[in-house]
Amino acid sequence: MKATIYHNPKCGTSRKTLDILNEAGADVTVVDYLKNPPAREELQRLYERAGITPREGLRAKEPLAEELGLTAADVSEATILDAMLAHPILIQRPIVETEKGVKLCRPQDEVRQLL
Repeated sequence: MKATIYHNPKCGTSRKTLDILNEAGADVTVVDYLKNPPAREELQRLYERAGITPREGLRAKEPLAEELGLTAADVSEATILDAMLAHPILIQRPIVETEKGVKLCRPQDEVRQLL
């Protein structure tokens, strides 16, 4: 099984999710999204396939999200997406894609639904 993980190696949940994929024998492509962020179209596609909005994919606990006013209820999805592209640290992780779908794998055991 092929899998792609949008990964932050400094994140414990992301590392544990990658471990689960490797233990399952998946052929994993690791994308360090902080160094190689997805293009707008790719991020939108991932969220659509996962059935979530950019707001749901926002790392709201990141202080920058509050500083930029992204946690306010009246902020548009497009504005949130623009901020994620400008500041990839705002993208909640890990995002995993397999032929079975896409999930934001928090907690890490969510990835098992994609195996």
